[in-house]
Amino acid sequence: MLQDIRNNAQSTIAKIIIVLLVIGLSMFGVDAIIGGFAGEPEVATVNGQDITEREFTRTVQMQRQRQLAQMENPDPSLLNEDQIRQNVLEGLIQQSVLTQDAHAQGLSLSSQDVDQLITTMPQFQVDGQFSRERFASAVRNLGMGVAEFREALRTQFLVNQIRGGIVSSAIVNEQTAQDILRIQSQSRTFDTLRIPASTVAEQVEVTEDDIEDYYDENKANFLQPERVDVAYLTLSLDDLANDVEITEEELRDYYEQQRDQAGGEEQRRASHILIESGDDAQEKLAEVQQELEDGEDFAEVAKTYSADVASAEQGGDLGYAGKGVYDNAFENALFDMEEGQISEPVETQFGYHIIKLTDIRKTEGPAFEERRDELRQQLAREKAGRRFSELRTQLADISYSEPSLEVPAEDLGLEIQTREGVTREGGEAPFNHQGLVRQLFSEDVLAGDFNTEVIDVNNDTAVVAHVREHHEQEQLELQAVSDQIREQLRAQQISEALAERSEALVARLQDGEEPAAVAEDIGAEWASHESVPRNARDVEYDVLNAAFSMPRPADEKATYDWVSGAQRAVIISLQRVEDGDIEGKETEIQALTNFLVNQRGQREYGAYAETLRNSAEIERP
Repeated sequence: MLQDIRNNAQSTIAKIIIVLLVIGLSMFGVDAIIGGFAGEPEVATVNGQDITEREFTRTVQMQRQRQLAQMENPDPSLLNEDQIRQNVLEGLIQQSVLTQDAHAQGLSLSSQDVDQLITTMPQFQVDGQFSRERFASAVRNLGMGVAEFREALRTQFLVNQIRGGIVSSAIVNEQTAQDILRIQSQSRTFDTLRIPASTVAEQVEVTEDDIEDYYDENKANFLQPERVDVAYLTLSLDDLANDVEITEEELRDYYEQQRDQAGGEEQRRASHILIESGDDAQEKLAEVQQELEDGEDFAEVAKTYSADVASAEQGGDLGYAGKGVYDNAFENALFDMEEGQISEPVETQFGYHIIKLTDIRKTEGPAFEERRDELRQQLAREKAGRRFSELRTQLADISYSEPSLEVPAEDLGLEIQTREGVTREGGEAPFNHQGLVRQLFSEDVLAGDFNTEVIDVNNDTAVVAHVREHHEQEQLELQAVSDQIREQLRAQQISEALAERSEALVARLQDGEEPAAVAEDIGAEWASHESVPRNARDVEYDVLNAAFSMPRPADEKATYDWVSGAQRAVIISLQRVEDGDIEGKETEIQALTNFLVNQRGQREYGAYAETLRNSAEIERP
């Protein structure tokens, strides 16, 4: 058991433990793992074991926090609370089923085993040693106590033992992987005959009766969606920044402040002696170090011993360089040295280096005039940022207490803007923000009695809106949509005509008529496509998909098929199929085999978990 713990702690468990506890436990619940609390109301019972309202509520809160943390601009109004609650309950039920199964199979983990597992997890280590402080901090960040974490870890480990056993027991024949790889790398040679829509366009006629009949049969497709006409105020950091006045003195002070903080890039001038790796490398290093200790000039020693011929001619001089230029080991040694110091041998992929730091300098940043516009924009945004926060607070207060936008607009000097026809699907910015749209269609705001809350549609823009007029969903008149229906019916009839033409031409080809004669009949020419792979980009997707779905030609006779749409049809003449060569692709075959094994194992585990779920006695109050 302990060996399994060590293996898992260094591999799968170590990599996924935090994800499991943040995502898995937020979905499935902590309290579901450590057991219910007697006497509490339950939201479900699984095989006689309660899922309490307390653990359900707490897990919903954890899931909400997780989703908010994933948002670039966290907005609680964007959360689908009903969906969260449903997902959490289903997750708690599933976790309870799996936990009970693990216990039923006699799997257990002692307290000592749990301690061993925790202390070997890299997430809780500092410099290779277990850190109680890091462990405690990580557990607190999960919103859990240590005892809860230990129980959660214990059960999650046991459940994963079953999962791992089922997944790893899956078997896939290597021949299957070879066949799939051969098919994946297959190429096909085919000809295509393109039939443009113009060849059948004259056959198409859409009458007024056709339009009216279609309208009557599909009225539900011609509804004007529910929409609102909106007035809104926008508070923009960029607009505030444009109005900020920056004096020359402020700008120069800001430049000096930034220059002092940045301090310029430090560059170091180094010389080195390179000894290439080999059987006699240590002996040569000893000779070099001895000569340097005896007072020999570094440049002369470099000319004699250094394997870096280019720099050796210059006494080992490499010139000035900042960070990010040299190998990491070389750079770390160089930037830890004092001027004039000579290093101990430093090993890199090129061999062993003895480094001498000959000079240190700092480069000057861009001149003031070069940065004037950039600095003005930065300083203006800094000043505007403080003003933005103040005005946003005022906007929220005033718009909450006022029934319209006139007062906040006048008090804060903002312009009332309008937008018509905003639907529940949103629209152009700022109404592409679902939180704002959801507010617009809330009961109080929709009635026109209240403004929305102030919504941060991005980091630099806040919006408050008011519904001026609410339009219910309504049926569009035939006259308003007749042109749309005409085009739709015309496209449909053209597609049908192209399909009929293609089917007839393919029948002629299958009956043995010469392809050239068929092409001549429609005034078109065949195009050849030699050895086309599955992922070809120069062939239309539907044509490529059809070509790779056609049966292999037999007895050197082409097979035929066709695809069509509203604009054209294409007849395909498949000439030959060339299977991919998998010789020498053992690595790809093994990787594909592993993938197939894992895929099958996951399916088998999914079926196993579903069987447990279906056979469980689940009661919901």
